Amino acid sequence: MESISSTLNSFIQEYHELYKEKVLEYEDSFLGDIKKIRDKLLDERFLPYLQLKQVLDKQIRRARYPMEVAITGQFSSGKSTFLNALLSKDILPTGITPVTSKVNFINYAPEYKLKVTYNSGAQEFHAIESIATFTDQRVTNIDDIKYLTIYAPLDILKDISFVDTPGLNSQSNSDTQTTKNILRDVGGIIWLSMIDNAGKLSEEEVLNEYMPHFATKSLCVLNHKDKFTPEQVQTTKKYIQEKFSKYFTQVSAISAKMALDARALQKHILIEDSLQRVIKDFTADLKENVNASSLDFFEDNFSNFRDEIKQIQTKGTTKNKQLIEESNIQEVLDFIHNIMRPNAKIAKENAIKKDIKNMCDILHQEYETMLGIYDSLCGVLYKLEEPTQNALNAITKNYSYKLQDIYNSLLEVMQEIAQEIYTNIKSETAIRYETSQSKFFKQENIQKFDFNTFWIDSDTVYKNLFFDENRVQKLIKRSLKQLTLIESDITNSFENVYAQIHVEVSQWQKHYQLIKKSREIASDLEFSNIRRFASQTHENILNSFHISFLDDIFKLKTENAHFSATITHSNQQKVQATIVHFVEKIKLSEDLHKKDPSRFDIQQPREDEILEKLKENFGFLKIEKFLNSNRNYLFKIIKNSKQNYLELHKQKLEFVQDATVSYKKKISVLSEIKESI
Repeated sequence: MESISSTLNSFIQEYHELYKEKVLEYEDSFLGDIKKIRDKLLDERFLPYLQLKQVLDKQIRRARYPMEVAITGQFSSGKSTFLNALLSKDILPTGITPVTSKVNFINYAPEYKLKVTYNSGAQEFHAIESIATFTDQRVTNIDDIKYLTIYAPLDILKDISFVDTPGLNSQSNSDTQTTKNILRDVGGIIWLSMIDNAGKLSEEEVLNEYMPHFATKSLCVLNHKDKFTPEQVQTTKKYIQEKFSKYFTQVSAISAKMALDARALQKHILIEDSLQRVIKDFTADLKENVNASSLDFFEDNFSNFRDEIKQIQTKGTTKNKQLIEESNIQEVLDFIHNIMRPNAKIAKENAIKKDIKNMCDILHQEYETMLGIYDSLCGVLYKLEEPTQNALNAITKNYSYKLQDIYNSLLEVMQEIAQEIYTNIKSETAIRYETSQSKFFKQENIQKFDFNTFWIDSDTVYKNLFFDENRVQKLIKRSLKQLTLIESDITNSFENVYAQIHVEVSQWQKHYQLIKKSREIASDLEFSNIRRFASQTHENILNSFHISFLDDIFKLKTENAHFSATITHSNQQKVQATIVHFVEKIKLSEDLHKKDPSRFDIQQPREDEILEKLKENFGFLKIEKFLNSNRNYLFKIIKNSKQNYLELHKQKLEFVQDATVSYKKKISVLSEIKESI
């Protein structure tokens, strides 16, 4: 029993682990909040498109990404040299002529490498030493390059990414536009100017064109302070602070050269350089001694490396500290860490929030578009309701009087038959006998009396009505031919009613069955569902109406066929029954007259009596109800058609409106997500 219980408990535990809904946990940070929102927007209910995931993942990377600081200025202002000083590493190539013609992103990585991204989207990795090949605008084969990414194992790059930009007064419009876009998006801007060139009209024009909106995140750095006296530097700095205050939060004067010279005296930099060299030498020697069974081939190099490290460690740091202090590079680093970084963090978080809110708005807008599509179909159906009802009412109005004409023509047939019968009522002499008692002889006497009576010449009636020209059948068929023509016209009217519905709904379908999303991050599947819904309009909407009107036409034809069969069936027998009725009536009046001539006269059938009996035998009450009443068969068919149409109209509206429920819920969820940002 214990074994069974243990097995069962294991099964239950495994089941819960597999199928129990897992509650995702997020770190309590801005990044955690963005991940939570990302997962909500990528919920399956939204049928998210890959592009949305990519854009949201980009926001996650953006939230993780270190603050970006752009180094900009006019070309040949020494941006690359300044960056090398900030990094304490000669990474970027420098020269007298402008060499940075492509944007260089400088990011952290465990090892040095260079990534070249082309305009086509292709990427290549190269050794860091080959960077000059891809940055020098004097080289003619770099037009296809979009940007460069330099990776370096430098601690400062763990918190800050630098962007080395082409000059804002570059001859290339595309380079200038690229730099403008970067300035807009980065967390901080360092404007580099040579101290002897600062404040000139050409620089002021560039600043006024490109920098008026970035003062809160911008630092002006005046390079080459080592070439001037402290008084000259201070005078220039004060002048720039007053003149360009609207462009910069702070102005700092530095010497990039002194900062680079100080680098040569920094122990950790010297050790790092020595280590890089020995690794490079070891790699080269290893390739030449690939079959070596020991590392003896590298013993001398390694011994030299140890000696070099010892010498570095024994060096003093006084001169290094002095150069660093005189270069004033620390003032730039302090501004980056104390001013730019806090502002950049807030700005980046606000920018990410704004972008994600914009995504919510885009998705919300796309769902509103989808709702509008369904609402427009509802609008088409609402628009059709009144004209369809009016068109059906018009069928009753237009053809009821024609049915009345058919009724009148059939009534004329009855009148003609009645007249024929009445005409063939003949007079003849008949005999009656009376018995009397003799007073004297007490004996019965029988007396013979003549009297006038009537008989119906049925043979002549049949001959005139049926046998010779079959007049009755011809007259009835003439009326029924009119009914057939009316049936055809009413059928066309029903088809026209449906045709109008078909035209209006098909116009809606034509407009939306090829609809595409307007924004890339919107769901392809959602719009595919819209296109599928539109393409199935016939199956989902029109077919039901079409079948309903076809059913109305079928009922019309069935009623007419049944009526025609009834009105043409056994007409001679119906006339015969009428004649027999009046023959018997005459016979009855004769019998009564013979018994008591003083009380009973011989009954001669009147023409109106014959007509009424004919109408009775031909079922004229039903004919009148079918053709001539306010609730004739056409009225009933149209009434039923209108009821069916309204029921279908209601069903289709509910069907379309049901399709919008999920979109309304998604819009509500999107609004909640946006509010939570």
